[in-house]
Amino acid sequence: MKLHELLPAEGSKKNRKRVGRGNASGQGTYAGRGRKGQHARAGSGGHIYREGGNLPFVRKLPFVRGVGFVSIFKTHYTPVNLDQLAAFKADSEVTPDVLAEVGFIKSAQLPVAVLGRGELPHALKSKHTAFPSRPSKRYKLLAAQSRCCRSRKSMAAPRKAGK
Repeated sequence: MKLHELLPAEGSKKNRKRVGRGNASGQGTYAGRGRKGQHARAGSGGHIYREGGNLPFVRKLPFVRGVGFVSIFKTHYTPVNLDQLAAFKADSEVTPDVLAEVGFIKSAQLPVAVLGRGELPHALKSKHTAFPSRPSKRYKLLAAQSRCCRSRKSMAAPRKAGK
């Protein structure tokens, strides 16, 4: 089969119904709208919120609180996985600048978060990185005896709400 032989499925493409173009077309005179009345007039589709005196559906729904709020203090991290870090030699220093040079991250401006995919066969020295909080993921790093140093203020542990 070639590109010029491709056709849409039979019956899937229909011409648009052109109403009000004379009686011979089959959609003349009233153009499928009946005679008089509100629905025969232009703009009779109505407003979505208007339900003829009933309480509008949207007002019956409960409020969704917190949607649309983005904290200006939120820290965005650039993710890097363990299998990517395995490309570095043993005991080499891994910083966001080094990761950006290699091409694992786009920019060294954001702090780096090390995720738990893959294995790390040897120890590394990493700076300015956040590590997984789950013990099973963190164990992979500790098993390789990696040394880590969290020196950026934005990498500090998040404060508890209400304290």
